[in-house]
This record gives sequence, structure tokens and C-alpha cells, in this order.
Amino acid sequence: MTGVAPGTAARKSTGVPPEILRQVKLLELRTRGLVNSLFTGEYRSVFKGQGMEFSEVREYQPGDEVRSIDWNVTARMRKPYVKRYIEERELTVMLVVDLSGSERFGTRKRFKSELASELAAVLAMSAIRNNDRVGAVLFTDRIEHVVPPRKGRRHALRLMRDLLAFEPTGTGTDIAMAIDYAGKMLVHKAIIFLVSDFQEEDLEQPLKLLAQRHDVVAVTVDDPSEHELPDLGLARFMDPETGETLDVDTSDPDVRARFAEAVTEEITARRRLLRKLAIDEIPLHTDGGVVDPLIRFFRTRETRSRQR
Repeated sequence: MTGVAPGTAARKSTGVPPEILRQVKLLELRTRGLVNSLFTGEYRSVFKGQGMEFSEVREYQPGDEVRSIDWNVTARMRKPYVKRYIEERELTVMLVVDLSGSERFGTRKRFKSELASELAAVLAMSAIRNNDRVGAVLFTDRIEHVVPPRKGRRHALRLMRDLLAFEPTGTGTDIAMAIDYAGKMLVHKAIIFLVSDFQEEDLEQPLKLLAQRHDVVAVTVDDPSEHELPDLGLARFMDPETGETLDVDTSDPDVRARFAEAVTEEITARRRLLRKLAIDEIPLHTDGGVVDPLIRFFRTRETRSRQR
């Protein structure tokens, strides 16, 4: 994967228009408020540290877990003692974001790519707020741009700027290639948010391999018009990734029914695959925001963690 987009990306990131810088500032203000008011505690409670570091041995107190008893010290002192650990908090969060042609589409409040950028900004600010590292891999049918994981507010702002300003070269999608790249790039376990509309087949094996080493969360970005074919009569549709066109008689009820059935089957198959691989999903829609889906995700994870 040498000599791919990191070089071209660096050239494209320079000379950012003032409008983009204003958007970054507005996005920072909006996401900082959300992070401070809603997500800081949720993020911290859901994403535990990579491991536990031994701290001390102290006398047993009511409520301590029996499994934490240090039996050697207990035998010597003739009363129960427990081991205490502190959590190793530092995490690496990686945002793997699809910039293919199908992401530059939206019929409601915004494009799918804009919604993905806002979610990535919230996650980046949450990570920085908790002193974690955050990075990004932007891809189409190639690796377009890589931001290595680092800490700090300036780094988070740079990442947001790149998400808003970067103009990809490719228009197609190769999620499997992006998964492979991210897996090879990250040596230690990381939290990977894979942001895409997932309009690609044969992802089970790449996702399985990635989820074996990392904590993977699938962020699925959809537009309502992709679920239902409107009655527009004879209409011409263009594939935003290949440029191919297709004439469709949308007034035919059978055509609309078959379209809806195919979309339902695709979504069902995707969710079945994610459940099979124990990969959580955050579903986003262009007629909504990122707050409610993120809150549901955090709280579902926290509940499941408590049950375990």
C-alpha cells in the first residue's frame, strides 16, 4: 500500500478555502457542545482501556469481588486482601470513511457524506476530550487520504478540515481494500468506525478478520429515497460511481414493489452479517441527525456490558 494517497492528499489539503475553515469552526462549536453535554461520560463508560495495570493490594471491603482476592497475601496476613487495578485509558480511534460517489447523494437535509463528516467530528472530539488518539482513512476504490492517529485539539481540527475539504480522485467503492489497509496499518487493538453505505458484496471475510483484532463499529449511512422508488413516470437514473444510466418506468407498481423488496433484502442481509460477526451498527439517515443514533449506540453497549 505504499505510494497511494497520502502523498496526493497532502497536496490537495493545502490552500483550504476560507469557507471550509468557517465550516470547520462551526462544526467544532456544534460538536464540542454535544461532546461536553452528552457524550463524554457515555464514551468513557463504553470504551474501556486496552487493559488493566496492577496498582496495589488492600484489605478486603464489603462489596469487593471474591475473584479479586489475593490468596497469597491473604494467607500471610490471615485476613482477606484484594488486588486493585487501574484501567489503562489510552485508546486509538480510527475513522475509516467512504468518500465514493454514492456518498455524495442526499434528498433530505444533507448529503450522506455531510452526515458522515458530522458523526466523524463528534467521535473525534469525544476521543480528544478523553485524551485518546484519533486518526482517519478516507477511501473510494483506492486509499485517498490517511491521517495518522494523534492527540490534541489541533489534530482533531485538522482531521475535520480534511473530512470537509478533501476532494477524492476515485468515485467507486472498495470497502474490502480499505478494511485490509486499516488492519495492516494498526499494530495494536483499536476502535474502528467504518462509515459507509455498504453498497458492496462479499464483505464477510474482510470484516471477520478485522473484528478479530479490533473493536469494529459499522456506521451505515442511508437516504430515505434509496428505500422507495418514487412514482415519476419514465425516469433516467445514473449510477454516481460508474456513470452508467438506466431508464426505468417508475409508474409501474411491480417495478416499485421489486425495488422495495430488493432494498429490504439488502438491509436485512447486512444486519444479519453484522450480528453474526458481533459488530455493532450505528444507522444514520440524511433526514435525521447523529445525536439520537449515537446515544442509542452508547446506551445499548453500556447495558450489554453491565449484563456481562
